Amino acid sequence: MTQAATFQLEMTRFIRAPREKVFDAFTSEAALAAWHCPRGMSVVDVSADARVGGKYRVVMGGRDGKQHVAAGEYQHIERPGFLAYTWYWEAGSMPPELKTLIEVTLTEGDNGTHLHMRHSGFPDAQTRDSHMGGWQSVFNRLNDHLDPAGSAGTVTVIGDPRSPYVRTVRMALAEKGVAYTLQPAAPHTPEVDVHNPFGRIPVLCDGPIEFYETRAILTYIEEAFDGPSLLPQWGPTARARGEQWISVISCHAYDAISRRYLLQYVFPKGEEGRPDRAVIDAAVPEIDAHLAAFDAAYGDRDYLVGNALSMADLFLAPLVYYLGLGKFPEGETLLAKRPNVRRAQRVMSERESFKATVPQLA
Repeated sequence: MTQAATFQLEMTRFIRAPREKVFDAFTSEAALAAWHCPRGMSVVDVSADARVGGKYRVVMGGRDGKQHVAAGEYQHIERPGFLAYTWYWEAGSMPPELKTLIEVTLTEGDNGTHLHMRHSGFPDAQTRDSHMGGWQSVFNRLNDHLDPAGSAGTVTVIGDPRSPYVRTVRMALAEKGVAYTLQPAAPHTPEVDVHNPFGRIPVLCDGPIEFYETRAILTYIEEAFDGPSLLPQWGPTARARGEQWISVISCHAYDAISRRYLLQYVFPKGEEGRPDRAVIDAAVPEIDAHLAAFDAAYGDRDYLVGNALSMADLFLAPLVYYLGLGKFPEGETLLAKRPNVRRAQRVMSERESFKATVPQLA
């Protein structure tokens, strides 16, 4: 097949692996089975006859049971620098009669390989663009597969590790068993602003895919990565209850506990550089009311929803941690009245995700 490049998609990635190993990833059945599908899916079956005229077929399965089948024929193989193959969907987003062409060029770089892919022959811009996110996610998995750091070479959390929201994201990744790289950065710095137009932390980068806003990041982590679910598993009532507590924490408790209480001590804004007592005194009764609601929600359970950890617990634990440090005058008094919150926090503090993300405080 010759290039039919009325509409084409081009991508480049740098992969920290030898060129021969990257080339083999496109032709080895065992390698294709490990990486050739977007995050949140798995390769159910794969076959590859890596010779000119040979055929390949990849069956990708989603958690919902649906399958997407990509197939085609190798057109050109020039190990280890170039290969071309046709691509069509037996079952998926394009009709099977529409065949496109993929050309992969690999060039050596410092300590790795520069990959350039051109996917051509799309009938229109919309069809081309619909493949962008899928290919980005597929190449993230390729990078996970080949980079010596595994997923830590692909997944980066940007933000101050002392931030409760940054810790929530880090705990979620740890609960899923996802290795990542932490890039410390303060809000409204160039390192953050380039990813988030509002300058806030955390930011999650998965290769070229970026997210900000903690709830959105946790949704991505839940759906993109294997591991235990971070959502309540007992139907719509439990799911809605979990979202209720996340909303309460994000819209109410965080403002009172973090912005108007903790940060007033850490970065005093009162006269002569002292904490503003009026701000603190107004926040404390609200914190007490929030803790009372959480205490009632726990009851005799250790988690906010049901009997297993969910996203709601990951949002709350970093805030309660600061209240119980003994560094803030009212914190322990507030917690002393809420035995269920204290018990649940002890349970959270024993989780490896909690231990691995304890912030280093001055």
